[in-house]
Amino acid sequence: MSDLDYAETAAHLEADSKANHTWRRSECVNLIPSEQTTSAFVDRLCTCDPASRYNEHNRLKTLGPDAEHVRFYKGTAFIMEMEKELQSALCTYFSCTRAETRIISGQMANDTVYDALKQFRNSQNECSVPRNLGPVLVHDLKNGGHLSAQPMGALKNYIAMDPLSGRPAVIHFPKDPLQPYRIDVERTKELIKQIRPELLVFGRSVIIHTEPVAEIARFVHHEFGKDNPDRPLILYDAAHVLGLLGKAFQDPLAEGADLVTGSTHKTFFGPQRGVILSNIESSSPFEPLWDHIEQRTFPGHVSNHHLGTMLGLLGASYEMLQFQQQYPAQVISNAKAFARALAAHNLQVEGDPTIGFTETHQVLLRTGPCQGAVIADLLEASNIITNSQALHDDPGFGAASGVRMGTQEMTRHGMKEADFKEFAAIFAQIVQAGTNLTRSHFRDAVTTFRARFREMHYCL
Repeated sequence: MSDLDYAETAAHLEADSKANHTWRRSECVNLIPSEQTTSAFVDRLCTCDPASRYNEHNRLKTLGPDAEHVRFYKGTAFIMEMEKELQSALCTYFSCTRAETRIISGQMANDTVYDALKQFRNSQNECSVPRNLGPVLVHDLKNGGHLSAQPMGALKNYIAMDPLSGRPAVIHFPKDPLQPYRIDVERTKELIKQIRPELLVFGRSVIIHTEPVAEIARFVHHEFGKDNPDRPLILYDAAHVLGLLGKAFQDPLAEGADLVTGSTHKTFFGPQRGVILSNIESSSPFEPLWDHIEQRTFPGHVSNHHLGTMLGLLGASYEMLQFQQQYPAQVISNAKAFARALAAHNLQVEGDPTIGFTETHQVLLRTGPCQGAVIADLLEASNIITNSQALHDDPGFGAASGVRMGTQEMTRHGMKEADFKEFAAIFAQIVQAGTNLTRSHFRDAVTTFRARFREMHYCL
């Protein structure tokens, strides 16, 4: 291509990107539960000068455990102070004492914890040949578990093989037969006694209820000893619910989780990054584990840790702190209102109707067998953005019979309970018409509805 061709191509790219931006931000009702629009304030921070810089740093062991981190690049005093401020802001929001903020995704946060735990276990047991982790207790992927806690995902490089089965030593939480989106606590306790896992991962991509962290933590501490470094470690993966943690939902660290990981762009207001949080004390036998987490973060998993989005996350943390009492409760209340309204229109909503079907931002719709992707496509044609989802009794993701939705983004654009109830009527007509619907029939109605909710709220 000539220079002129590149210029013309660049102009097309810019025009197309602007058109897509307008469509997603102004014409669509976005219900993807793993997404969040950042504010103009956060966007401006993300494009400041640090976005193109490095700030590699770590604590050198030769300088002692309380030494400040050593910076390997100069000109970074400002962003180093902002990193410290980000740690402080997150510790304030989540009522914790430690925050590793250099992680750039929730998946990487889990991967880093597994890596650090492997290092910790091997150093504790002084193994001549490093061994992998196992058994590990996780949620079944087909029952809403997250990929980052599966042998095919982030666990792949750290999980031991079961010598009897020849398969990865991953065991699934038993689900409650009456409420399949909850675990069976008593059977879980028996399973923990039987298999004595090294790690428990409370982590779901389909999460409509709280997790029984407090009850399981009490059992683990009683059964193994709270200060026993060989006891099962309890990890709560808050990727989807990070912005809901606290009074409105649950507080896993206060309930006994050792670590909380999460991504910062789903229910939290941030750009796409990850965090690791903990209340591990300096006198705890798990203190070396946190040292491993820091070391496996850098130089283990990141070099440049995306300083622009780190600055943006600090701004987003200020927004979360400012609206901590209003936003999470509104998201959950909207989800309950939306779920109840869909059920009132004779759609089949998953979950317990006595509590409004959900305790989070997520709403799960059951369609016909293998119809999840079909319905998601029809909704997309009408400017409603969702994703198909395999439900607990589906044979696999290729046969998904569900649609997964979240209320967090549209809550931030001003929708309240009555608005979700009104929107549910349009939504239900599209689903019930099914493939008989002209694909764009309701697009104008959805665009007109969305026009009322273009201003972003809960912003600084």
